[in-house]
Amino acid sequence: MKHLPYILKHLRRNWIRTSSTVLGMAVCIFLFCTLQTILTAIDFSLQSVSAQRLWTRHAVSLVFPLPLSYKARIASVAGVRNVANATWFQGVYVDRKNFFANFAIDAEQYLEIYPELLAPPDERAAFLADRRGALVGRALAEKFGWRVGDAVQLTSDIPPYQIGRPFDFVIRGIYDADKVKNPGADISSFFFHYEYLYEATNRRTSAGNYVIDIDDPERAGEIGRAVDALFANSDAETKTETEGAFVAGFVSLAGNLALLLNGIGLAVTFTILLVTANTMSMAVRERRTEIAVLKTLGFPGRLVLALILGEALVLGVLGGGAGLLLGSLSISALQNAPMLGSVLAFYPSVGLTTGVATLAMGLALVLALLAGLVPAVLAYRSKVTEALRQV
Repeated sequence: MKHLPYILKHLRRNWIRTSSTVLGMAVCIFLFCTLQTILTAIDFSLQSVSAQRLWTRHAVSLVFPLPLSYKARIASVAGVRNVANATWFQGVYVDRKNFFANFAIDAEQYLEIYPELLAPPDERAAFLADRRGALVGRALAEKFGWRVGDAVQLTSDIPPYQIGRPFDFVIRGIYDADKVKNPGADISSFFFHYEYLYEATNRRTSAGNYVIDIDDPERAGEIGRAVDALFANSDAETKTETEGAFVAGFVSLAGNLALLLNGIGLAVTFTILLVTANTMSMAVRERRTEIAVLKTLGFPGRLVLALILGEALVLGVLGGGAGLLLGSLSISALQNAPMLGSVLAFYPSVGLTTGVATLAMGLALVLALLAGLVPAVLAYRSKVTEALRQV
């Protein structure tokens, strides 16, 4: 620590180069934090899935509906305990930027299949009794300031649901989730009765998906194949998979996010490594005479090596700290951004976690050490006579 003032003095000598290097490092850590936070949030959301639930959708794509008659036939399969319709509504509240997940469901069966959605008994009963009732997540209610009893209107962009006027709902309940047993449970969705949607569209709607509760998770594959066999060679063949596979497939609609985001991060990290290494090399070349004088005065080569590596570490700490600050601010800003913020709100763990922050700072220090290693070794091995000869 006693040599820290000398290190800082050297960094201040060419403050423009030092500042640009710290900024480059900060950008690298900022991107790393942002990308890893998104991936961590998606992975965290998968923790809420249950091995005892299956999802049945159209075999071609999620956008194609399924006949309502399929529900009874699925319920007849051995091992199936309960079935509920879960249809994506794509409702818009006031403005398109107010996007949130909203589903038309077979309310009673759906809540039995998802016991982790916790609502007070009186609110749950009021929701089940009111065909226009809605059950909303705590996070969603807090975002829009909704309370039980409030009237809400949604309009949908999906053609079958465009009836020329908004759909009227009354919030009858606000649900929470047990974050200990289900840490990734979503509390930002909007649920309403499928019967209301069916009647409001003059019975012109079909089912979007079916969620199935099975009695034995060990037989999930067998039961899924049995369900799909019922509708083989029909006009609407099905694909039944575990809830984990269904959620992962839904996320994969945007492509291989992990590969894409990690590829971007790797490219940026490698670029910043080269830039920082070039900066350290320039700094050492400019101080060849000073290094030679230090050795002439009796400073050991190990100390010279440590001073240069210490300078690199200071750059890493400064760049990493600035990157963490930028990352934290950007993640907060993304959560408030139109559309994107509402999508990210679907994942309850979006935020700069301690794990990601620690990993990011470690990356900054490793980059700094790698960038300063070669110049430090060259300075350590340099001979006084050769260094002074080039003055």
